[in-house]
Amino acid sequence: MDLGIYILIALGIIVILLIWGYNRGVCYRNYMQEAFSTMDVYLKKRWDLVPNLLEAVKSYTKHEKNVLTDIADIRSRAYGDLSAGEKINTNVQLGQALSRFWVVAENYPELKANEAYMQLMKQMSSVEDDIADARKYYNGTVREYNTFIDLFPTSLIGKIFGMQRAELFEIEAEQRENIKVDA
Repeated sequence: MDLGIYILIALGIIVILLIWGYNRGVCYRNYMQEAFSTMDVYLKKRWDLVPNLLEAVKSYTKHEKNVLTDIADIRSRAYGDLSAGEKINTNVQLGQALSRFWVVAENYPELKANEAYMQLMKQMSSVEDDIADARKYYNGTVREYNTFIDLFPTSLIGKIFGMQRAELFEIEAEQRENIKVDA
């Protein structure tokens, strides 16, 4: 066999590896996008539930305006106009504001006895559980995608085709701490 055949075989192997690597990267990216889309549904549910919760609480917590104002300010953004990264950052901010809100709401026993408030809290609790599950799945797909991009030789394929690391959806340090409620 002459050298030309060896070169063609080597080039063929390289082309096959490039195609395989690109296709794997696209698969991981699609899994990640699908996972974000699922999580986004739950984030939007929470986004839409917040105004109802604020209305139910407003009359009980007249002197707690700053907490309600923070949530209203975050909520005033047009959710559909936000990019994926902005949705993640905005929902982190909303989660922080809601944590402060729960502490305030605990100080009002008559509020906790309100039927509408109780119903909204059940819905919110369910949505928060769904978000936590979806975030876990999303972060798993991001981990797989980022691993693909970081490992050799697929890191070379990722660079060739402009694949970039994705951000995990993490909560802020202050949300990791237990909320202290004074009884």
